Amino acid sequence: MAQQMGNQPLIVLSDDSQRTSGKDAQSMNITAGKAVAEAVRTTLGPKGMDKMLVDSSGGVVVTNDGVTILKEMDIEHPAANMIVEVSETQENEVGDGTTSAVIVSGELLSEAEDLLEQDIHATTLAQGYRQAAAKAKEFLDEQAIDVSPDDTEELEKIAATAMTGKGAENAKDLLSDLVVRAAQSVADDGTVDTDNIKVEKVTGGATENSELIEGVIVDKERVNDNMPYGVEDAKIALVDDGLEVKETEIDTEVNVNDPDQLQQFLDQEEEQLREMVESLSEAGANVVFVDGGIDDMAQHYLAQEGILAVRRAKSDDFTRLSRSTGATPVSNVNEIDADDLGDAGSVAQKDIGGDERIFVEDVEEAKSVTLVLRGGTEHVVDEVERAIDDSLGVVRVTLEDGKVLPGGGAPETELAMQLRDFADSVGGREQLAVEAFADALEVVPRTLAENAGHDPIDSLVDLRSRHDGGELGAGLDAYTGETIDMEGEGVVEPLRVKTQAIESATEAATMLLRIDDVIAAGDLKGGQVDADSGGDDEMPPGGGGMGGGMGGMGGMGGAM
Repeated sequence: MAQQMGNQPLIVLSDDSQRTSGKDAQSMNITAGKAVAEAVRTTLGPKGMDKMLVDSSGGVVVTNDGVTILKEMDIEHPAANMIVEVSETQENEVGDGTTSAVIVSGELLSEAEDLLEQDIHATTLAQGYRQAAAKAKEFLDEQAIDVSPDDTEELEKIAATAMTGKGAENAKDLLSDLVVRAAQSVADDGTVDTDNIKVEKVTGGATENSELIEGVIVDKERVNDNMPYGVEDAKIALVDDGLEVKETEIDTEVNVNDPDQLQQFLDQEEEQLREMVESLSEAGANVVFVDGGIDDMAQHYLAQEGILAVRRAKSDDFTRLSRSTGATPVSNVNEIDADDLGDAGSVAQKDIGGDERIFVEDVEEAKSVTLVLRGGTEHVVDEVERAIDDSLGVVRVTLEDGKVLPGGGAPETELAMQLRDFADSVGGREQLAVEAFADALEVVPRTLAENAGHDPIDSLVDLRSRHDGGELGAGLDAYTGETIDMEGEGVVEPLRVKTQAIESATEAATMLLRIDDVIAAGDLKGGQVDADSGGDDEMPPGGGGMGGGMGGMGGMGGAM
């Protein structure tokens, strides 16, 4: 890039740098965003298809989970990565609706493209989109249906809706029951911390063999074969240290001149270990989990006392055991007492999927639980886990917010109708942007119809007619192609899934529309590019080939 200054050109960018400006930059970014949306569009709905993602070393992921697909794809274009962020935000905030959020974002860009060609300014579009998004969230709040945290039946419908179309659908009745029970178990004052729900994957068996453990599974074994396999009415001690003789913190040297002196040292160490075990026994502990190691002699004494011991337990396991059983971790085992112990109906070592693990079960009012997921193959159980994560997310936000909406494209159709009415009250060219926003929302019911093999035009016309007649819950039955009452059929989604999707999609689309210049950069100090990603003459990821319009999207094709 050079500017003429007098008789001498002023060099601003190096000859190797690339720059795309004006409508070319807008068109390039819109095309990239639409390409990302198109990549996941066929996965939406009960009849959505799966994607197989293969990496360079032959690793395979089979899924129709939008955020997983976009994370695993080799996407390089910077604008495309901004659309990927929409799915990641949706996943972090809600857990479900990632595909919907991305395709709405792509459709907002597509609608904007037509208006840009009509010389509507990008800033005007952005302002209109924001107005429409704010009004859309108001309309959604008005349509929301209240759900009680104790309404287990409704919560199971919400969990089942999130699983529909995924690999776990064949066992969704069982799994939705497990998810709701798990979420209700760890709920605390209206909030649910999903970190207290551990998901344990086991390859082997059928998905229907999955179960909920009211307690914790620790991926460890008892340290000594002479210890009991199981303990009933367990009193559990958590020792945040090792059952070993402590070494001095400074280097010391002891000269021993007599064998009796050596024996005294050994006897003293043995006595220390015996006192540790006696402290546990006197406190009433019959199960102990230790953060560090357990000396062989201590193992012997523990086995003699009939105490089941586990060493080098993970910190996450300690947290879950404490939350679940009520045990208080202690750092000095000699000071432990009965008040520090936790309670469980049983603690036992069991074989599951060919691995020995410690099951801590039958815990009253457990605040930490474990979902054991089974599947015939590793890929199956991985997809079941993704479905469970989505279901846990939607049940969590429903318990926190207490509001849901009908699914099947019903909210989007109703919003589109109401936004078109609202557009008449909007002055200036922003009115066109609001109408475009309404059209973009209808991509959800249209895509549901297309993926199910139904005529999208007929489906949309029928949906609009029913909503015009006041049927707020009318949505598309993907299996029959008919328009039915979604709430009556039990197809419901949390309010936050829709509001978050609209908010994220709008922000990403408006940010991309306002970009009119894409310039090669060095090491960005405040951006998303790592210092290692390029020198002064290099573009950020995807920069190479920007002049071709898609700049860097070739990686996407390779990943697909």
